[in-house]
Order: sequence, then C-alpha cells, then structure tokens
Amino acid sequence: MNQEKVLLIRMQQSGEVAAIGIPALRYFRQRLPEASIEMLSYAKGIELIRLAEPDIRVFGLGQQEWPDNIIPAMETFLGLAEKIVAQGYDQIVNLDTGFMPCFLARFLKDAGEPVVGNFMNITVQELLEQFQTQQLSPEYVNQPQNYMSSTFLSMARWHSPWWQGDLLPDNGYPEFYLRSCCGFDDLEMELNIDVPADKALKNQSKTKKVIALQCEATEAKLSYPFKTEMEKLLREQGFYVWTVESAQNTRNQLMQLKASDLLVTVPGDSQWLASTVSCPSLVICGDVDPRMLMPDYATDPVTADNPQPIAAAELAESITSVFEQENDNADR
Repeated sequence: MNQEKVLLIRMQQSGEVAAIGIPALRYFRQRLPEASIEMLSYAKGIELIRLAEPDIRVFGLGQQEWPDNIIPAMETFLGLAEKIVAQGYDQIVNLDTGFMPCFLARFLKDAGEPVVGNFMNITVQELLEQFQTQQLSPEYVNQPQNYMSSTFLSMARWHSPWWQGDLLPDNGYPEFYLRSCCGFDDLEMELNIDVPADKALKNQSKTKKVIALQCEATEAKLSYPFKTEMEKLLREQGFYVWTVESAQNTRNQLMQLKASDLLVTVPGDSQWLASTVSCPSLVICGDVDPRMLMPDYATDPVTADNPQPIAAAELAESITSVFEQENDNADR
C-alpha cells in the first residue's frame, strides 16, 4: 500500500509561518502519522520549518525568486504548480491567504489536483482575460475578501472583527485562524523550535537583563519613532540591549531571542519568532488592537483619543515594571 502524500502551503511572512505553519504541520503529523507530509513555503519560512521539523521535506521560493510584478509572479507560480503536479499528492492544503498562493491553489484545483483550503475565486483564464482587457483592479489582487474562496466552512470569520468578541484565544490571531477559521478544533499551538541560547548574550544575562528591540515595521506607521531615546534610557538603567536585524540568519536570530529576557517589538514577525523560543514579548501596538496579538505585555493602542505613540520615558518605565513584577512574583 502506497504511503499517503500531503502537501501543506504557507508562504507568507516568517512570523506567520512560525505561528501558523508550524502548529498546522504538527497537527497534520499527529492526525496522519503514517502519511508523508511536505511543505511549500517561502524564504525564511523554509528555514523555520527545517529548524522546527528537520525530517520534513520543505521547498518553495527563495527571497529573490518571487517577482513583484504580477505576470512574472504568475509564471513563477505556474512553474511551482508543475513541480507539485509531478509529485502526485493525495491532498494539497492551502493554509495561505495571500493572492499568489491562492492563485496557485486555484490552478491546481482546476487541473484536477485534490486541493482543500483557500483558493482564488475565479479561474486563471478569467484572471488573464481581465488583465489583458485592463479590467483587473488593484483592489481585487490586494484585498483577500475580494479574491479568496475556501473549502474551510468557517473562513468567513476571518473577515470579521473577531477580536471584539468575549472569547479570545490565548495565542491571538494564529490560534483564531487555525481553530476557528480552518476548523482544526483540537489543534495544539505547538510552535516551539529547539535551538541553543546564544552564548554571548547568555553571558550578559548573568549580570544584566537582556532586552531585544525590533522597532521597524514594514508599514511605516507601525514603526516606533523614539527607539534611540528609549534604548539610551534602558542602557542607563542597566539593561543590555540589542537590535533584531531582519536580514540576520534565522537560526542565529532565534538563538539570540532565546537568550533574551524580553523582546520589545512593534507588531510583526518578531513576536511570533520569539514565541518559538519562549522569549516573552512587549508589543508597541501602534493602531493595532492588542487583542489580535495577545502578547505577554502591550502598550495602549494609538486611537483618535490617544493619537501619539507612547513616549520613550514611559515605555522604558513600562519595561522596567515588567521585571519588577517578575521579581515580586518570584519573592512570593
């Protein structure tokens, strides 16, 4: 009897691969222990999957292999589709919500492949015709509610303000997405990655609390403008501070986060990467509702009534209070 072959697709940012892709992969491995499960991912996501589950085959696109322009991107993804079809998967599960992975899933679905999950709601031929007649709107390509259909019956919840409800998942958006939208009710949020702590930072932590900073965001409005002042205040208070570099080797970054006592970050990948190595996070929320992220600690969000980002001195004081609270709890 041939072994069942399953392909999972999660190709977006590395943080979402960590917080959604890894728990989903482990969920499928637990449910289908005899199956051969593989994963399609992107750039640092490929590195993360290999670190989390070294015996899993993972493939996909490197950082420079995903074109920005839609026509070259479609050509690239059609090349991926050829490789996928040749593998003869028994099930292809698209967990992604991005346009190009949904385009890929639609092509595979129309080619007769056993696709479940999210897919583009028009055929590839219809998409090309709209593009050629200049009827394809940017809103269609850029807004998932316009282009995405799903075999997951509860995916409509993804488009709702779910974080305003009474029952919030402990792990924020990733858990909501997997449990409530994809229907993986009995999934455990296992996103841990086993790496050693960075030795240099571990030595620093013997005498000082180590704080990691990530104050830059892909959306400029979410970046924290007072990083330099805050960092200076933290150093003056005796903390050892280092800055997370997005271009850094993924394993080294995780090792450094593991050796850190706290990550102070804007919304983005870093919070979820820190979660894989049990590093607590304080999120500088900007205009993001902290109930979406459910971090260990969070600043008040920027609102119409509170339009300014938190001041450096106030944020430094909040960070100090985190460790004072830890000390109080340890003394009890």
